[in-house]
Amino acid sequence: MIDPKTLAARFPGDFLFGVATAAYQIEGAARADGRKPSIWDAFSKMPGRVHNGDSGDVACDHYNRLDEDLDLIKEMGVEAYRFSIAWPRIIPEGVGRINEKGLDFYDRLVDGCKARGIKTYATLYHWDLPLALMGDGGWAARSTAYAFQRYAKVVMARIGDRLDAVATFNEPWCSVWLSHLYGIHAPGERNMRAALAAMHHTNLAHGLAVEAIRHVTPNVPVGLVLNAHAVIAGSDSAEDKAAAERAFDFHNGAFFGPVFKGEYPKSLVSALGDKMPVVENGDLAVINQKLDWWGLNYYTPMRVLDDARQGAEFPATQPAPFVNPEKTDIGWEIFPSAMTDLVVDLYDCYELPEMYITENGACYNTEVENGEVNDQPRLDYISDHLAAAADLISKGLPVKGYFAWSLMDNFEWAEGYSMRFGLVHVDYETQVRTVKKSGKWYTQLAAQFPKGNHRAG
Repeated sequence: MIDPKTLAARFPGDFLFGVATAAYQIEGAARADGRKPSIWDAFSKMPGRVHNGDSGDVACDHYNRLDEDLDLIKEMGVEAYRFSIAWPRIIPEGVGRINEKGLDFYDRLVDGCKARGIKTYATLYHWDLPLALMGDGGWAARSTAYAFQRYAKVVMARIGDRLDAVATFNEPWCSVWLSHLYGIHAPGERNMRAALAAMHHTNLAHGLAVEAIRHVTPNVPVGLVLNAHAVIAGSDSAEDKAAAERAFDFHNGAFFGPVFKGEYPKSLVSALGDKMPVVENGDLAVINQKLDWWGLNYYTPMRVLDDARQGAEFPATQPAPFVNPEKTDIGWEIFPSAMTDLVVDLYDCYELPEMYITENGACYNTEVENGEVNDQPRLDYISDHLAAAADLISKGLPVKGYFAWSLMDNFEWAEGYSMRFGLVHVDYETQVRTVKKSGKWYTQLAAQFPKGNHRAG
């Protein structure tokens, strides 16, 4: 553990400290006030898809405990709250009728933050696609990109005047590869062509939403949140190094390339051939619009080995063993310096704007004992990664803020409620919140910084 005052001295005075959540993971109220199902509502009801058959039906009941949770953020002393907006609350069918009661909730959320002096960083899409859009193919259908553009316009017209920044997507790697190729997340596809179609339509939706946001609220800084992978070759062999380069293009370049270079990686296009989706004239220009900021979500590195099997799908790699023995309760290797190396590599590869670490945190399933949660390993993880962020700043990289994942324990997607990432413990039976040792330390760190002097973009 690093002393908060010692760590704070390594950051500029306007560095932003915040906490992050996502709508489906905390809101609950899945059928309240006109909300209709998302693909995660359906996926979680399919036997065997989510641990223990868990769902986000109730989650942390944030929808009904909004003021209590906003008070909690204020008491923690952080300056900003990163949250996502549930598309099925705003436009329940994905297209068509706008649900005013859904917009009312986010009015209350944003106004509640402003009343408490908390900056608002909204994300328009954190994986909860309206289920009705699957009838047209979901993200595999080009029409979904235009539905998303309208949704972005509706949201920004209503609450954009009170947002400090907005992101179009959170972790498209997950909603594309994890959801359409590996079948682990909703909608559970395992098909390369579907995944590639989802890749391009998600990228297109991002570009169309940037246009919509800037048309409606030109003064709101707009960005994109990417869970870029720190890809490390499993050995020094030429084959494994080449595999790491392919993996970098597949896992990172598929999104960074079109957004920041206006092109898909040549290795991706060449290897996939006619499996690549149709890229219509003008698509890449729409996708490749300069952003005001971008966000990095980082937890663990990806180690790969060459996969020499005939017919292996691109990127023809396989996982390599961990090198560092330490790992979190979800089984992820702890390697803070990999985050530093990753960001340096990304700024070498792409022309990137200023950045925020928009998610970083650790899964440790420590429970409450005598009214306390002694999650020292999480505290150590966060302090070590903040030190890595400070290293980036010392190298001249434009890192402007850090959002801890997560404010509170929540529905952890395919892992259900079995994995806890929160700075605040949630008893899912009683909904009692208990600030953990890590949350108290984070409060001490945030207290070292004056409020109100940070501006995004």
